[in-house]
Amino acid sequence: MDKQNQTVPGEFILMRITDRPELQAAFFVLFLTIYAVSAVGNLGMVVLTKVDSKLQTPMYFFLRNLAFIDLGYSTSVGPKMLVAFVTDQNTISYHWCATQLTFFILFIISELFILSAMAYDRFVAICNPLLYTVVMSPKVCWVLVTVPYVYSASVSLITTIQIFISSFCGYNIISHFYCDSLPLLTLLCSSTWEIELFILICSVFNLVSSFLIVLVSYILILKAILKMNTAQGRQKAFSTCGSHLTVVAVLYATLAFMNMQPRSSHSFDTDKMASVFFTLVIPMLNPMIYSLRNKEVKGALHRMWENLCKIPI
Repeated sequence: MDKQNQTVPGEFILMRITDRPELQAAFFVLFLTIYAVSAVGNLGMVVLTKVDSKLQTPMYFFLRNLAFIDLGYSTSVGPKMLVAFVTDQNTISYHWCATQLTFFILFIISELFILSAMAYDRFVAICNPLLYTVVMSPKVCWVLVTVPYVYSASVSLITTIQIFISSFCGYNIISHFYCDSLPLLTLLCSSTWEIELFILICSVFNLVSSFLIVLVSYILILKAILKMNTAQGRQKAFSTCGSHLTVVAVLYATLAFMNMQPRSSHSFDTDKMASVFFTLVIPMLNPMIYSLRNKEVKGALHRMWENLCKIPI
């Protein structure tokens, strides 16, 4: 790369999911369907948990925020990726690239800590049921979602500003199908070690701290469940955690796959497929998991459908 030609590029060229013309139409239909299901599912979950009187509990308050976050980070990537299937050149402007990176980082970090807050909520509900309404007061719930949003926004803005105030070389092809921090760092002419160190520290802190909160919460939950005298009580306790555990397992398994591949088997095609699963498929699966495994959500859907059927046409 020519380190002498330092410019501020007007636009970047993004890689495509596939360069095979015969697959463009099929992939467009597939990913449009996935994104549409994800958007409808998460938007529906936000509305449902907001309007249904029986879903006004801390658990569904966190679920509403999780659905909002899933809608946010799938939308930050999905529409632009779909446009690439129907255009000749997959470009993104300098400012839109910075905007996409900002929102993507914001929502991804928020997701990790909202899932941690949900694990803590389940811990309090099962281990301290008599104090649940006191411990998980509306004020506490708002703190548990506001702090992750503020922290995520801070990390996101610092990362994006550090990258985009640096000097870019003339080469403007991003080795990814969306603007991500690590592919952008390879285009910089100026030193990147400070930015890389900041990203590394934040990434390790985000993953380790959020995972430890989830892990400790569920270890304590498991101990409490095993002490229960009745099988019915244990089954009910497990059922309240099943959906959240499934979502957490899918997310962290995907993150582990993306970050623990041996360099010898590491390829851009593998990165693309893992990133597609992470940015589009997981946001689609989350509302499905909570809808199919949760009797209260299914009951709320049934009530909403009945109310819609009563509206005169």
